[in-house]
Amino acid sequence: MPHALKALIFDVDGTLAETEEAHRQAFNQTFGEFGLPWVWDQALYRELLKVSGGKERIRSFVARHDANRLNNALDALIAKLHKRKTELYTAAVSGGAVPFRPGVARLINEARALGLRLAIATTTTTANVTALLDGATGGAGHGWFETKACAEDAPSKKPDPQVYALVLARLGLRPDQVLAFEDSTNGVRAARAAGLSVVVSESVYTKGDDFTGALRVYPDFETVTLEELRRLHAGLRYA
Repeated sequence: MPHALKALIFDVDGTLAETEEAHRQAFNQTFGEFGLPWVWDQALYRELLKVSGGKERIRSFVARHDANRLNNALDALIAKLHKRKTELYTAAVSGGAVPFRPGVARLINEARALGLRLAIATTTTTANVTALLDGATGGAGHGWFETKACAEDAPSKKPDPQVYALVLARLGLRPDQVLAFEDSTNGVRAARAAGLSVVVSESVYTKGDDFTGALRVYPDFETVTLEELRRLHAGLRYA
């Protein structure tokens, strides 16, 4: 029998909030500032999101669409682009431009009231997480999560399970004591590879993707109750 649920681990981009459109716009503004002839529309960005990590996403794009730039100068260019993109993104998000997705704050508050531990496991940067919590929660959200593992902590990006393994180690919990929240195929694969049960809320850029391995897939968490999730985690059947 599975252990009682003791903690919830949340992905960030697309799960806590619909941040990806803000990321896309920041990328495009950055490309324009650097005089690059790159424009990522929504269809292209959906494809690029199959690659975890902003720097990795730029490299993948260059390899497919601007291969002449695959040279010794590319690493330095990517670093500069990503730094500027992060500045633009965090400025927008910290101002409250991107709220939490429906149901997320309520679930978090219910979990806190019941003494469940909360954590973040993400491939995005600490700066991006800080900006989102500042903007979406007025800063209060920083105290909600016992630990936050970000890109700097786990350089092997999802679907690699490194970030989830790190959070489990920090919490001192076994996988069967935890439930993960994700929105992407890579996220589900990472959670499952770490031995975690995972539920999905489809985001704008992941709707209709393959979420094989997830306990359940929701359009969002607006009508999802913590009791339902606890029963799912326990493997109970219910109508």
